[in-house]
Amino acid sequence: MVLPHPTTRRRPTPVRALPPPATRRRAARSWALLRLTRPWFWPLGWAAAYAGSVLATHTWLPPAAALPRALAALVVLGPLVWAAVLAVNDLHDLPSDRRNPRKAGAPLVTGLLTETDLVRCHVGATVAALALALVAIGPAFALGTAAVLSLGWLYSAPPVRLKTRPGRDVAANALAVGVLAPMAGWSLHRPVTGYPVLVAVLGLLLVAALYLPTTVLDVDADTTAGDTTAAVRWGTRWCRRAGLALWAAATGVWLTCCHLDVLVRRESWALQDLWAPVLVAGYAVAVRRPTIARLAVVCLLFAVPAADFLTAWIAAGPM
Repeated sequence: MVLPHPTTRRRPTPVRALPPPATRRRAARSWALLRLTRPWFWPLGWAAAYAGSVLATHTWLPPAAALPRALAALVVLGPLVWAAVLAVNDLHDLPSDRRNPRKAGAPLVTGLLTETDLVRCHVGATVAALALALVAIGPAFALGTAAVLSLGWLYSAPPVRLKTRPGRDVAANALAVGVLAPMAGWSLHRPVTGYPVLVAVLGLLLVAALYLPTTVLDVDADTTAGDTTAAVRWGTRWCRRAGLALWAAATGVWLTCCHLDVLVRRESWALQDLWAPVLVAGYAVAVRRPTIARLAVVCLLFAVPAADFLTAWIAAGPM
């Protein structure tokens, strides 16, 4: 037998030591806490607040003097508010989540996080959000943050649990995301008393239309758990149709405002006219079998006319 030359022998591959079990568990719990906050939801608050900021300043970017407040607002409206609201939501949704295939990997369902972990997350995020809002931004923003956090608690926690009170659940979500979030961006630069009422109405209609299909996603699990959501009470078909009616109404009000120069004057609103049927058709297709991803696509479709309107708003300048 001929042995290979020593210089050609393959060196043994070093075995990498696995991190200790405690380290792996801490990493898994940290990742679970991040997932609990649903980072893919953060842009909802950011986009709404950004629109309010543009409406207030008539510029795409906030003034340099307001930049520290704007950055603090990103932290409050992103990870902190969502962590506080979703921790209490997951805590009280556990009975239905255990029956819901879509929530099979939820940290509380799998046992990776405990109920005590969620309570601590809720309390810590709530305190941090209110403190940062008050110290780094201002009392008006802090008051709005407190209102959003209160609505989040009332939506999920008994005995009120607005989630199981069809109609009021829609109103709570529409008020938080459709009115208070853009008003938060506005309040960074101007008094909230000057926020356009018509924009608030549009926000209510749009977010109500986006919320209703989300109740369809978990209708079976909610029925089994005894949670009387909008889809459980009124049926999935009614929720889809009501959502489409609200979306079409918001689109109609939007076009009317454009052509009557209610908010801003411009010679041509051609893109708004062309995109309105796309908006309505896109929503109708998405809610036939609603998913979070499809509703996100609807939001992206809405971003096109919204950007066109804000462009006209900026060009018009302060009234």
